[in-house]
Amino acid sequence: MTTAWIMLVAIGLDALLSWPSRIYVRIGHPVTWLGALITALERRLNHGGLRRAKGVVMMLIVVTLATLVASAVQVGIAHFVSNSAQSYLLLGVVAWPFIATRSMYDHVRAVLVPLKSGDIAAARFAVSMIVGRDPSALDDAGVSRAAIESLAENTSDGIVAPVFWGLVAGLPGIVAYKAINTLDSMIGHRSERYEAFGWASARIDDLVNLVPARITGMLFAVVSPSPLRSMRAMFRDARHHRSPNAGWPEAAMAGALNIRLSGPRVYDGQLSQERWVNGGGQDPRADDIARGLRLYLRAMGLMTVLVACLVEV
Repeated sequence: MTTAWIMLVAIGLDALLSWPSRIYVRIGHPVTWLGALITALERRLNHGGLRRAKGVVMMLIVVTLATLVASAVQVGIAHFVSNSAQSYLLLGVVAWPFIATRSMYDHVRAVLVPLKSGDIAAARFAVSMIVGRDPSALDDAGVSRAAIESLAENTSDGIVAPVFWGLVAGLPGIVAYKAINTLDSMIGHRSERYEAFGWASARIDDLVNLVPARITGMLFAVVSPSPLRSMRAMFRDARHHRSPNAGWPEAAMAGALNIRLSGPRVYDGQLSQERWVNGGGQDPRADDIARGLRLYLRAMGLMTVLVACLVEV
């Protein structure tokens, strides 16, 4: 599978460099470019009647445009670079910013460090960077739970899913996925403003994450100290989650660490009575974030090995 070479290059670059701040300052990031396009279209379309239909149109415009640009880049590189190895390398460089292995680790570790030192205010601020709930009243267990849930869910959305779709369809696949995922994160909310307009974006995001979320859960389970416990939690409790996909990696992580995740939380000042995932587990603490990060690293190592197995030599 030639796309495996592209994904290996992208995974390696991200693990080594993440997305350097000096590059971000100069040109931003492809996801911010997608975000700017989505913001501009949303302002023009999300008003008046037929909001669901307008949301469908906007989703199609964003995904189609992103896919066409990526396809043009892939075809252009294949046309102008005759050497296969150089072609794979260049495509891997272009795919690199769409994978977030290192930044995911860094963001969660940024919660762990102050929490372990007893600085709950700094830990709350750090976790507010990666979750949507109100962190102001979270205790140690609440902060730990939010960080671990984000780690589990975003391993699927930010790493496994882009790699999966990159393997399936090369650069157009990974870019199309990120366009869909960015649409969902920006407008796929159940709020008055986005309930109808973001409907199509939320539904297609559920669809494209269906397989990657379950793969992520299996990766966590396989590298877990207790694979059977992790798998039992995943197959038993994944459906209890508000999301049709996020429950799989979160339940696998909860079972692997023997902690409980999900449960009641506050969004936009409103208490949401979510069901517990692995409800028989303990409340997480800072040490469980550290254990979760080690599990994450093992899972990403396994994913990389599996991708390498697909390489054509």
